[in-house]
Amino acid sequence: MTNYQLDDAPGYIYEKMANHLAERIATGDLAVGKPLPAERRLAQEYDVSLGTARHATHLLRKRGLVVTIRSLGTFVAEPAAPDRTPARRGDARDDRSRPDTAL
Repeated sequence: MTNYQLDDAPGYIYEKMANHLAERIATGDLAVGKPLPAERRLAQEYDVSLGTARHATHLLRKRGLVVTIRSLGTFVAEPAAPDRTPARRGDARDDRSRPDTAL
């Protein structure tokens, strides 16, 4: 089992832990679709309390980096698709602003 050390910079430990896990996801150390280690295991690996590990995984869920499936575990999520919201009215990319497009 690997033991990870979090830096001594000011800030909440759960945020540092979540940021480190996010880096591991970004680099592929924690692969998409694969399970995240159990929260108890994460607590041991990072030498933090179980509550801190839970808070870190909650933050990762909030960021959309992991998904939790009840009774199965927490898994690394697929990267989010780029935002494809329509352009604002009057924008050159907005079809409604073109004279050849019927309203």
